[in-house]
Amino acid sequence: MSAASFPEGFVWGVSTSAFQIEGATTAGGRGPSIWDGFSADRAEACDHYHRHAEDVRLMKDLGIAAYRFSVSWARVIPDGRGKVNAAGLDFYDRLVDELIAAGITPYATLYHWDLPQALEDGGGWPVRDTAHHFADYATVVHERLGDRVGTWFTVNEPWVASFLGYGSGIHAPGRTSTADAFMSAHHMLLAHGLGVQALRAAGASEVGAALNISPVLTPAQVSDFGRELTEEDTEAVTRIDALVNRQFLDPMLRGAYPADLVPLIERHAGLGHVRDGDLDVIAQPVDLLGVNYYAPLVVQAQPSEPADPAFPGSEGVLFCTVPTAVTAMGWPIVPGCLSQLLGRLSREYPQTELLITENGADFVDVATGDGIHDLERIGFIEEHLRALKTAIDDGANVRGYFVWTLLDNLEWTDGYQRKFGLVHVDFATQRRRPKDSARWYRDVIARNGLPGTRARRPTLETVAARAHVSRATVSRVVNGETSVSPEVRATVMRAVRELGYVPNAAARSLVTRRTNTVALVLSVPRQGGDPLTAAVVQYVTSMLEGAGKQITLMLADTAESHRRIVSHVEGRLSDGVVLLPPDRGDTLAERLSRTGVPIVLLGKPAVASLVPYVDVDNAGGAAAATEHLVARGRRRIGMVCGPMDLISIQDRLAGHRAALHRAGLRPLLTPADGYTRASGAAAARRLIEDNPSLDAIFAAGDQLAIGALRAARKAGRRVPDDLAIVGFDDIDAASATTPPLTTVRVPVAEQALALARLLMSRLDGGHATSVVLPARLVVRDST
Repeated sequence: MSAASFPEGFVWGVSTSAFQIEGATTAGGRGPSIWDGFSADRAEACDHYHRHAEDVRLMKDLGIAAYRFSVSWARVIPDGRGKVNAAGLDFYDRLVDELIAAGITPYATLYHWDLPQALEDGGGWPVRDTAHHFADYATVVHERLGDRVGTWFTVNEPWVASFLGYGSGIHAPGRTSTADAFMSAHHMLLAHGLGVQALRAAGASEVGAALNISPVLTPAQVSDFGRELTEEDTEAVTRIDALVNRQFLDPMLRGAYPADLVPLIERHAGLGHVRDGDLDVIAQPVDLLGVNYYAPLVVQAQPSEPADPAFPGSEGVLFCTVPTAVTAMGWPIVPGCLSQLLGRLSREYPQTELLITENGADFVDVATGDGIHDLERIGFIEEHLRALKTAIDDGANVRGYFVWTLLDNLEWTDGYQRKFGLVHVDFATQRRRPKDSARWYRDVIARNGLPGTRARRPTLETVAARAHVSRATVSRVVNGETSVSPEVRATVMRAVRELGYVPNAAARSLVTRRTNTVALVLSVPRQGGDPLTAAVVQYVTSMLEGAGKQITLMLADTAESHRRIVSHVEGRLSDGVVLLPPDRGDTLAERLSRTGVPIVLLGKPAVASLVPYVDVDNAGGAAAATEHLVARGRRRIGMVCGPMDLISIQDRLAGHRAALHRAGLRPLLTPADGYTRASGAAAARRLIEDNPSLDAIFAAGDQLAIGALRAARKAGRRVPDDLAIVGFDDIDAASATTPPLTTVRVPVAEQALALARLLMSRLDGGHATSVVLPARLVVRDST
């Protein structure tokens, strides 16, 4: 076996989940799941329900040996218990037959976060009966598929489902209760144990579970795993490891909760839900453990830090970003942590066979006429496979590797903007196009190993050779120097685009002097205008020019413009940067932060970051608006969500949901296609038609709310007599509507001024922390 080859019989596969790809949420008798009401995006996803034969052919063409899919509980048993939907089982029957005919081994996951809504209405995972209903469901699915499916996973990533779904509320079902989170975690573990018993009784040959396991490190350990820790950092690392990893590993594989975690569970949830005999059931012997690895958790002790809602008991722990390469979601790329993780699992649970059930990355893909050249994804997978090979050589018992994921899909709360797939999906047409990474993975499978040399990123020399110019000329072009002729500049930039070159240290100008220039980087305003952008330009420019600074306006609207902006800043052509994060999540802020040039953001970034920002309390403003409606007796409150790629809209949705939850009410959500009055009217019309008893609408923006007023009038609804409407932003038109619009006032000028002051503090070398300004409810006649 060569140094780059994997063991004989190593399993190469891909993983998906039902809600993210199937679509057809009302077809064939499927009932609603908790994600159908929670996700603001339409759930057509990849229409895999109707296109599964095409997707199986794709896998066959790529040489995929194994396919891990999940079964939709709501498709098989629409109410979660009771009557079985034969049509739902028929779909999975057809899928498994297609896989076997194509020579692909099916691996089935029974629960990938999509609990039937009927069970949630009955209490959800905090209720013990849900675990027993799961065991019944496992039996039903095995009776139909067990003659062809040999390997079964009970639950997928129970930490995410319990602590993000029931603790922080950022995943379905959106509850925010620490006690519910811990009870959910225990009952998912119990469901696993009962499910293993049910599957074994039905004759299943192999059973396991898939856990998200993240090594917990301090920032210093990311580059030096052996770094010794202070007593305080040791305690912080140990506590978070218990919450995220050992809370699930130890009960499953050792039959006990970690001793250091039990007091924390008791403090937040009591121990009444942990009954005698539960841990014996949970610790049923398993045949393999699925390991989902994406990134480490990086923490350090910080006495003043409040607890993160997703990590109850984490007070005094700071969750850090680190200056390393990141994915488009801002997750740090640390392949060595996979070797470390597998070594740890092999030492601490030596009898357990391991399978990498998920590993992959979201990057910004650009579809061109000649393909999708996702070199970053190839590099990510290759480096993680090299780390996996190192672990195997060191004795880790790993059976195989499954990429996450086959197709670009519906990425939960992030909708369609995330691109994890080996295959590109045009969601308007459902056309599938294999990316370069898919073909690269096909070759890895064919040779059962990696190529002898790593995939090489384009270098300065590569660009120079393509453009037939000198290396120095390329450096001058990417640094924006004006001494290069337009013709040569065009030739170099064409080569940059064709090769996907990203300037690095070799291309930087070694400029260290102050330029007295600030780059003001703007995203494209949405249709209908952006008063906040205009205020930033006005106030920031006025303040900084008054301080003797020149302003360079730069537009961040394409991947090429992002590269140009990074090159400009890396070349030290500006002393500082004011950045309005683009609508869709990307890594521009993180890339700029690693240049060492002071940067401040307008608006909270999509991913937690150490870069300071100025924002308004969007969640608090939305909660105040919703509480205002509840206080006036409104009980059927719908929300027009707006574009969910905006972090401000996501926060407003979270605040609205939290207020409804406190009032014992369920959300009624309708997405708007844009941020205009027309899109607001269309969304409100759907909301009113689907919910005849609707008595209030909260719109995520005033333009949407004005559109909702129009829709209400056309539907014959009187505002506010039988339908109250609230907006957000307090634009000039809000007070001039009929009736005048109740809304949440965003302090636009104050945000712009705070941003300018924050940057000035950073330019002067002062310590800068993020600023979140309060939003105030303005009550007018529409409520």
